[in-house]
Amino acid sequence: MSDFASPYWFTEQCDKTGSAFSLRVKNKIVEKQSQFQKIEIYQTTDFGYLMVLDGCTMVSSRENFFYHEMMSHPALFTHPKPQNVVVIGGGDCGTLKEVLKHTSVEAATQIDIDELVTDMAKRYFPELCESNQDPRAQIIFGDGIKFMHDALPESLDIIIVDSTDPVGPSEGLYDYAFYQSCLNALKPDGILVQQSESPILHQKLIKEMREAMLEVGFSNLQTIIFPQPIYPSGLWSCTLAKKQGDFGEFRHKDAAEMSNNCEYYSPVVHQAAMRLPNFLKKSL
Repeated sequence: MSDFASPYWFTEQCDKTGSAFSLRVKNKIVEKQSQFQKIEIYQTTDFGYLMVLDGCTMVSSRENFFYHEMMSHPALFTHPKPQNVVVIGGGDCGTLKEVLKHTSVEAATQIDIDELVTDMAKRYFPELCESNQDPRAQIIFGDGIKFMHDALPESLDIIIVDSTDPVGPSEGLYDYAFYQSCLNALKPDGILVQQSESPILHQKLIKEMREAMLEVGFSNLQTIIFPQPIYPSGLWSCTLAKKQGDFGEFRHKDAAEMSNNCEYYSPVVHQAAMRLPNFLKKSL
């Protein structure tokens, strides 16, 4: 039996959920304290580099595509023609990279509070940052909550909240005031995407988030689930909120063409992710 408390394993332990997740590591590459959080980079034996924020696994070289593709493509292919997209958080730049695969996008703005996260991503996850110089991309380091509060009414097509867990700097990204700012900034056919944690471990949070979105005035919601190997439970979710109307059909043909450039997302995956299993339907 392996000693998961040894220096050869990184373990994220969560007492609240009675669970833990471990990756075998070769060594710790770097540890830095930013103004907002502690950032660690490990070299693992099987998952490439691993980024850890305040003790929580964030991204690894091997499996990050699950999260980044599912946080972006289902919403962008559901929208009839997404042109102006904002990513709140997402400092590793992986979601921004996926957004910019869409030729209809004219402007993609990423606002993350911690510049050091992006600096570490450029060094250890350059594959996630390869679209940072796209002329359509703008990367801002600042307060995403204030950015959305100040956004012009009906100026955005898609808002993707690629945040960490709802504690610390990200806590304000899960409240009514923030959702109201997003609703105001979206065009009538706009969509908000919020990462919504594990559908197994965090059902209470998902339910509260959905209730808050409906209370501020979003017309329809769709929670989708997908694998996320290095996050608690291995199963993750994001929740889409439509400003007006229902979701209808997504652009299947466009999705099929672009998905050749994806590792996980495809039209079939899109359709399957939107069909919630019974255990989650009952809790929502």
